[in-house]
Amino acid sequence: MYRKILIIVQRSNGDVFLSTPLIETLHERYENAKIEMLVNRDTLAIAKTLPHLDAIHTYDYGWKREGAVRRLKEEAALVKRIFKKYDLAINLTASDRSVLYARLAAKKAISCVEKEPSKSWWKRLVLSGHFDFDPQRHIVEHTHMPLKLLGVEPERMEVHANIPKEGEKELKDLSFDTEAPFAIFHPSAQYDYKIYPAHLRNRLLEMLNTLGIPIAITGGTGEIDKRVSKELPDLPNLHNLIGKTSLAGYIALCAKSSAYIGMDTLNMHIAAALDRRVFAIFGPTLPQIWSPWSNTLQRGVKSSAPLQNYGNITLFQADMPCVACGKAGCDDRHGRSDCLYAIEPERIFEEVKKWLSESV
Repeated sequence: MYRKILIIVQRSNGDVFLSTPLIETLHERYENAKIEMLVNRDTLAIAKTLPHLDAIHTYDYGWKREGAVRRLKEEAALVKRIFKKYDLAINLTASDRSVLYARLAAKKAISCVEKEPSKSWWKRLVLSGHFDFDPQRHIVEHTHMPLKLLGVEPERMEVHANIPKEGEKELKDLSFDTEAPFAIFHPSAQYDYKIYPAHLRNRLLEMLNTLGIPIAITGGTGEIDKRVSKELPDLPNLHNLIGKTSLAGYIALCAKSSAYIGMDTLNMHIAAALDRRVFAIFGPTLPQIWSPWSNTLQRGVKSSAPLQNYGNITLFQADMPCVACGKAGCDDRHGRSDCLYAIEPERIFEEVKKWLSESV
């Protein structure tokens, strides 16, 4: 029925990565269809790892910094590439721009929209189908909504991670033994307000060091990663791999690991998709939307709690009445998150220790 499909995800790395159940179901249901994707340029690396995509288009917010003329030129070129080229467009974000792209791209356009009629009335009018963004619904469950509108009901909703061949090649160049059991510790995130404080992180690392299992500390090449790298303690079972792998290399490394310990970020979702044992440290992020997805149980969590175990996942939050607030730090301006200071490293360590003793 649909020969060419466009999926639009103009948000973060996590949104792009967690669209895999939608892509895989569309590929199975419409096996002869070509599937393409439109993402923000800063999420292109993770988009390239997704399966069954014939092409990826990018929007770059950097165009704004280059002046109105350049921005209009680039946007016009993007619209020309997608204009009326598809039978079906599915937009997973409710922004005005992404809704317009979906409408311009396809005869049939389905999109996420805001619940508030004052914001979404015109979108409901121009779209072929729509579904509301629900802050109580997991992001993976949101990918299920357009499928329901298409009359498609998948048997399972699982998130998978492809292991890129170039990532496997990277591992051969690492001075780290990936054949023996090891755990990943990922201390960084895109924003400071999501990062476990250095003094608590180092206390946790000192305790993890006593377990006798190698700990591969991962991270990218950004300024936050570089700062975190300098703050790490020098301990015999800790192996600082920050900045030493690409995203592809991280996926390959994670596939070899036994467990993930660290922050709620893309790396955490990759670990969960690979069915690793996950110990996730959450600050103000809403877990009902962004908790690691358990492929075994087909769910995340529905609410906040200081400690939650489900399937292969353990999730830690502070025991505070304001948790989780969903803000970008307590000031909602990327400042300090008090809740992260209230998660005792001993609590995390005891859960990791218990898992390790049970898995030996």
